Amino acid sequence: MKQHTVIDSPYGALTLVAEDGALCGLYMTDQRHRPAEETFGVRDEHPFAEAEEQLEAYFTGELKDFTLGLRLNGTPFQRTVWEQLRKIPYGETRSYGELAAALGNPAASRAVGLANGRNPVGIIVPCHRVVGASGDLTGYGGGLERKRRLLDFERGAAAPDRLF
Repeated sequence: MKQHTVIDSPYGALTLVAEDGALCGLYMTDQRHRPAEETFGVRDEHPFAEAEEQLEAYFTGELKDFTLGLRLNGTPFQRTVWEQLRKIPYGETRSYGELAAALGNPAASRAVGLANGRNPVGIIVPCHRVVGASGDLTGYGGGLERKRRLLDFERGAAAPDRLF
C-alpha cells in the first residue's frame, strides 16, 4: 500500500512516497519524470517522520549521509546505478563516464544518464552530484537551478535559501 505526504523545503515542496513503510519516492514540484499524483496513494504523514527528520538535518547542514531504508523500484541496471549514486560523497561530483566505469562498463555513460534521470528518490539518492564529462552541469529532473543550488549548498558556497 502506498502513502504520501508533502513537505516544505528550501527547494520547494517535496512529495514523499512510501510503499509498505519504505520510502520509494521523493519528487520535486515540476520534476521531469514525476509520476502521476494518483499513483502516490493516500495522504498520510505517519510513515515519514524519520525521512522528514533526516531531510531537515540535511537542509541545515547537520547530515551528510542519509540512513533511510529505501525501496528503489526500477530495473536491475537502474538500481545498480542508483546504488552507485549513493556512494558519491557529500559535496563531490562524478561524471556519467566515471559512474559507468565504476560499474565496469565505461561505454555505458548514456545508459547511466538515463537511469540517473529516472531516480525516484532525489536528494537522498544524490543524482544532483552527477555532472558532464567537462564538469558542466547537465540535465536534472528538478531543474538545473535546483541542481546548482544543491551543489553550492553541499560545497558550503550557499545557504539553502528558498528557491521556489
